[in-house]
Amino acid sequence: MWKRLVETGDDRTLFLIRVMLGLVMFPHGAQKALGWFGGFGWSGTVGYFTGTLGVPTIVAVLIILGEFLGAIGLITGTLTRIAAAGFVIIQLGAIWYAHWQFGFFMNWAGTAKGEGFEYALLAITMAVVLVLGGGGRWSVDRSLATR
Repeated sequence: MWKRLVETGDDRTLFLIRVMLGLVMFPHGAQKALGWFGGFGWSGTVGYFTGTLGVPTIVAVLIILGEFLGAIGLITGTLTRIAAAGFVIIQLGAIWYAHWQFGFFMNWAGTAKGEGFEYALLAITMAVVLVLGGGGRWSVDRSLATR
């Protein structure tokens, strides 16, 4: 099972998708976990998820850890499939709880009351590719699988 979890080809495309998704998601995770990039930090984010969205505390904690540690995992290619699967679940939850009601499109002009779900769909698609293919070239997973 371990071998299947970390096994991946020497694919540069998977590397590119993995690193880009990790770099895009890292600021979101850092906002939630550390309060960086204008975020609310750990307690503020847990408070928002539990108070405003009605998410159980354990789910809020898993979202924060999933986004923050998952992004680091993707950037380094460590447990890529687990990190990517976490992002699929997180983004599906984001669509359900925060974006579905605003439709498909992002709020590029700043005139809508919220953001649509197009960004989440792109993140889900990238993450599914990584769940299926693994971390690709220059990943910790690839190094572990070849040992």
